[in-house]
Amino acid sequence: MGIEIERKFLVIGDGWRDAAEPGRRMRQGYLGRLEKASVRVRQADDAAWLNIKGATLGIQRREYEYEIPLADAREMLDELCTGDLIEKVRHDVPYAGHVWEVDVFEGANAGLVVAEIELSAADEPFERPDWLGDEVSDDPRYYNVCLVEHPWRDW
Repeated sequence: MGIEIERKFLVIGDGWRDAAEPGRRMRQGYLGRLEKASVRVRQADDAAWLNIKGATLGIQRREYEYEIPLADAREMLDELCTGDLIEKVRHDVPYAGHVWEVDVFEGANAGLVVAEIELSAADEPFERPDWLGDEVSDDPRYYNVCLVEHPWRDW
């Protein structure tokens, strides 16, 4: 069973950049949005995945991810995905025993920067870096599946 426990925050300032590893350019799109799940295709540099994620709010959701051929992913992104694609650069930022994923959005969501942390338990403690802003884990507007239909630039 695939369970993802993840918290999401807005990023304030550029203080995270000093510790950031080189970014990975990502393109992702959605093949469909079902009542109980979303189906996503993601390309990151020279690798690609198909992802099924439960359509629930909060920090804990079902998630299943499978590597797929890069050529298939490119074709699905270009021909089958609905709405705009999500374009972003993801940076891994180690901090106090955890690795934060900082996403710098481009395209229709340019200007939006969020940080996510994956946890092993919903109540796992973690130290907040000073560049972390408000938590948006329970705000569906910041879910990538929503940003496709309602880009940040239109808020």
